[in-house]
Amino acid sequence: MDEPGQNDAWAAALRRATETIRELREQAANQQPVGGPIAVVGVGLRLAAGIDDLDGYWAALLEGRSLISDMPRHRAWPFADEWEFLPSSGSFIDDALDFDPDFFGLTPRAAQAMDPQHRLLLEVSWEALASAGIRGRDEAGKSVSTFVGITGRQDYADWGRDHMDPHWALGNGHYLAAGRIAYHFGFSGAAVAFDSACSSSLVAIHHAVGALRRGESEVALAGGVNLVLAPGSTEVIAQTGALAPDGLCKTFDARANGYVRGEGCAMVVLKRLADAERDHDPVLGIIHGTAVNQDGGSSGFTAPNADAQRQVIEAALADAGCEPAEIGLVEAHGTGTALGDPIEVSAIVAALGSRNGGKGLHVGSAKASIGHLEAASGVIGLIKALLCIRERTVPPVAHFRTLNPRIDLAGSDIRISGQAASWDLGDSGPLAGVSSFGLIGTNAHAIVGPAPESAAPPRAEIPRPDWNRTPCVPAFLGSSSGSRK
Repeated sequence: MDEPGQNDAWAAALRRATETIRELREQAANQQPVGGPIAVVGVGLRLAAGIDDLDGYWAALLEGRSLISDMPRHRAWPFADEWEFLPSSGSFIDDALDFDPDFFGLTPRAAQAMDPQHRLLLEVSWEALASAGIRGRDEAGKSVSTFVGITGRQDYADWGRDHMDPHWALGNGHYLAAGRIAYHFGFSGAAVAFDSACSSSLVAIHHAVGALRRGESEVALAGGVNLVLAPGSTEVIAQTGALAPDGLCKTFDARANGYVRGEGCAMVVLKRLADAERDHDPVLGIIHGTAVNQDGGSSGFTAPNADAQRQVIEAALADAGCEPAEIGLVEAHGTGTALGDPIEVSAIVAALGSRNGGKGLHVGSAKASIGHLEAASGVIGLIKALLCIRERTVPPVAHFRTLNPRIDLAGSDIRISGQAASWDLGDSGPLAGVSSFGLIGTNAHAIVGPAPESAAPPRAEIPRPDWNRTPCVPAFLGSSSGSRK
């Protein structure tokens, strides 16, 4: 026999369950379907030579300018003896150690112990959101996801390896990078750091696109960062023979003999296109499709795999729902190595150049101008591709003179040039592909296109703060004229 009132309790529970099912069905019906274009509504970046906005970046690319220089003396002093016999050319952010801890609510001690890559990510993320008309803290509690590409090497941790304390432990470690941004702005979406070596930031963007398409977040912040702060990683890379002895990245050129390390940070703010149009957001361009894969069993653990590179381009095309003839530009990984460049171009020819109906296909690489930004290289390449689409111009490949004889362009109309070229839509497709390949074999590719004609005009950006940046290094290092003890 049922106890008195038990039937009523069961009936109430059934009503609650029925109501919950109804609500879940409504949510599923209203959820953004998988697929669809993603709008780039904000960008923040920081590069060598004081470049901190799109106009400065585009001007450097268009002029074929090289941002390569010797490492600033004040950046090398903690390890002066160890740098003496290592390659020290690269593209360096001169004020990479400066920071405004008060603006981000940090004590000087906590800021000094924080990896400068994390500091840079905080500033550039703030600027990216501001360029989209978003005051980051106004989004506190909202479903904003953060995906950051950052390599696991601990350059800055080496500075304090004899002075470790809780501040230092919480200030370093690539796994902390995305979470720190989410914590500062109060975002409730996923916050994940990715380390797939040089493809890290484009892998981060791939996952940001997926999170938006699945309806897991309303806004996504994605990108990457790279600073060269200690000689250890450079020494290891130099031992592999991957660095150019003359300090120049000669992508696709017959003189190609290695890459040059570069520094930078870039973050993009992404929204579903339908949401961006609803909110009258300015749209720099559209991400139509992305793909990630792995080299698998190639000829060596760090050797590139042309078949895998071809397949990742094909997968991105399928995700975007477009044909090879629609791609008019590929922003290549293009490191400037004698072997890597020919393998990559062979994959581009197979995936696009031999199947696009004879249409012209421009191929370039920002690394020739700005060096290899490693974990940040994918996002900075994507931004370059969006600027090329906006301007319908392809910048020159810096230092390009004569095509690498190992590069076979037979059966394609691929164009690689040391001169700027107009992007003629009657001759080349309107979209661009962006490649980024990691040392461990993780490859990423994205297909991007122009903003729709109906996109809102650019709105006034939120003014940048009057950053009170000052040198932010641990007291135990002493002054820049001293030496590390």
